[in-house]
Amino acid sequence: MSEPLRILHVVVNMNRGGAETLIMNLYRHMDRRKVQFDFLTCKEGVYDEEIKSLGGVVHRMPYVTEAGHRGYMRSLKQFFVAHHYQVVHAHMDRMSGLVIREAKKAAVPIRIVHSHNTASEGGFLSKGYKYYAGRSIKTDHTHLYACSQAAADWLFQKDASQAHILKNGIDIDTFLFNESSRRQIRTALNIPDNAFVLGHVGRFNKQKNHDGLIEIFAEVHQQLPHAILLLAGDGVLKKKIQSRVNALGLNNHVRFLGVRENIPELLHAFDLFVFPSLHEGLPVTLIEAQAAGLPCLISDTITSEVDLNLHLVHYLPLSDHAAWSDAIQLLSYRTQARLISGEALKQHGYDIKQTAADLQDAYLSYGSEDHEAAHNIHAYV
Repeated sequence: MSEPLRILHVVVNMNRGGAETLIMNLYRHMDRRKVQFDFLTCKEGVYDEEIKSLGGVVHRMPYVTEAGHRGYMRSLKQFFVAHHYQVVHAHMDRMSGLVIREAKKAAVPIRIVHSHNTASEGGFLSKGYKYYAGRSIKTDHTHLYACSQAAADWLFQKDASQAHILKNGIDIDTFLFNESSRRQIRTALNIPDNAFVLGHVGRFNKQKNHDGLIEIFAEVHQQLPHAILLLAGDGVLKKKIQSRVNALGLNNHVRFLGVRENIPELLHAFDLFVFPSLHEGLPVTLIEAQAAGLPCLISDTITSEVDLNLHLVHYLPLSDHAAWSDAIQLLSYRTQARLISGEALKQHGYDIKQTAADLQDAYLSYGSEDHEAAHNIHAYV
């Protein structure tokens, strides 16, 4: 049997973020006799051991914040000279430009840039550097991918129409509502029977807007003293948010769950999903929440592409905390069936099995054709 085509995915680290979770979902559903994933990362990640168990290789090099621009570019050059890949798939938004610039110099034939967001993080200098890095995307890519049209428009601008929209597929059956699972997790978390549970899943960083979420919950708690907010995730701003919760006297009502592997069970335990992000590409957690039949209150900065027309998504302006509080109170008095048809999600293109099969076909076509032929293949995803 011939060796599988090895795809190099380039990320900062393989932790439980939305993009990283999507990549792992795709990896688990690949026919690894035909396609294998390797990773070029800058930091350790929670998925590293699973990647190795599936046959992948995790390469490590210092990030630009540690090595500086020249050191980072030198490390990229040395890597691509030493390792020969036919396909490089970069997931670092504007920073992907630096990756594919060096990949092109090393004659890597297929250079994919994948947009997962609609804005850059960081201060003025950081955003300026990322803008500089991103200029190479236009000239050095062979293929453009995005999780949504909004994400394509942001990163690729005039070239956005060329992007393949690769939907953030999920393992649908895992997330469909289960009453037994709900009871078990609420018992394990010591949640009273009469509690109205708001939930959020996401990293503690500026983008996810935990500051705003806590202020909204403080208003909600005054009207719904039986409400509980569950926060799953970790990140640089977690201690700051914990301090704010403490200052507001909400310690007994806001629970920090850390990084969790049992996200489907957690979603079953929630009564409402709250997601006031400042910006998003197309968050996979919102697809998962809808699969679990959860009403979702989300910021109006998030693309309408995330709404699967299941009458679960409600958009609200970030600037109006009172509107969020009122909406949460209104939803707390409603009872809603949590039974969602898995077929409905499949029809919207969010079945990870089909997504992975389509992407696998695309990879194999890239690996079997020469550069110019592969550049013109758009039908697979």
